[in-house]
Amino acid sequence: MRLLRTWWRFLAAVQLLPALESGEETLVGGQAVLEGVMMRSPHAWAIACRKPSGELSTYSEPLERPSDKHKWMAWPVVRGVITLGHAMGLGFKALRFSANVALDEVPADEKGKKLEVSGWVAAVNVIFSVGFFIFMYKYLPLVAATELKRVNPLFGEQIIFNLVDGLIRIALFLLFIWGVSLWRDIHRVYEYHGAEHKTVYAFENGDALETRAVQKYSTFHPRCGTSFLMTVMIISILVYMLIPVTTFWARFAIRIALLPVIAGVSYEIIRFAAKHRGSLFALMTAPGLWLQRITTQPPSDDQAECAIVALGQAMALEKQRGGELVIA
Repeated sequence: MRLLRTWWRFLAAVQLLPALESGEETLVGGQAVLEGVMMRSPHAWAIACRKPSGELSTYSEPLERPSDKHKWMAWPVVRGVITLGHAMGLGFKALRFSANVALDEVPADEKGKKLEVSGWVAAVNVIFSVGFFIFMYKYLPLVAATELKRVNPLFGEQIIFNLVDGLIRIALFLLFIWGVSLWRDIHRVYEYHGAEHKTVYAFENGDALETRAVQKYSTFHPRCGTSFLMTVMIISILVYMLIPVTTFWARFAIRIALLPVIAGVSYEIIRFAAKHRGSLFALMTAPGLWLQRITTQPPSDDQAECAIVALGQAMALEKQRGGELVIA
């Protein structure tokens, strides 16, 4: 039973991965996982998860920045695609670690083998998640908008068609985010997400990494995957309006092909807005901050402790490696 529950939690968290993590290779960031938090500094990452027994399980290791190896990966827009891809890979690794911690106290089988999320199970989850994303946020909205065009030719106008397509995409995303929040296990993930944001805020403001200091901060943070996804969806509506294609499959292909470009541009907007919170671009990221009312929840002191421990270990390893840290 615990294996099945953990698998479903892991699967749901993988779907939420882009909304739970914040990718920025020169800043401190993190991600909520199953019963824990992963924290990342420029040259290290660490994770702290709460076992079913209440004990903390931790892990940390050095982290190589892609732009340290290839300077072109630090170019604007390109760096967004590279950094986000790197963050997604690290986030999936952290989720898998947390799932295995949740299974750590399950008795071994007759052969003495411990239950864990194996490589093939993880691979199946990735494939399913990519398919789910394309179907839910690319194919389904396009089908719905196309059917509306048949009902009324007005919906076939370039601007109106893509506006309707985008609004349906956003509605499906909001419905999914809200729907899974009703599941207690995912609500707890959202609480750990709040713990991650509070801890990052405390660090950015130079406060001591202790529970009382961390808990006074907001759970809403501009450099959040939730804000990033909302920005992607808003930018995509504007971009698709400029592409003069009219057939269903051409539109579908464009939505897949331009995803890296839109993601890179959205990354730059989020990055700029986080440093210039009174700018026009910051207004564009406001819907993502509103949505964090769902994806981040007030954490308990025990949950905040996980984030504090994870960030402490990441920063200790960062200092050992002599890394340079930029404070937003």
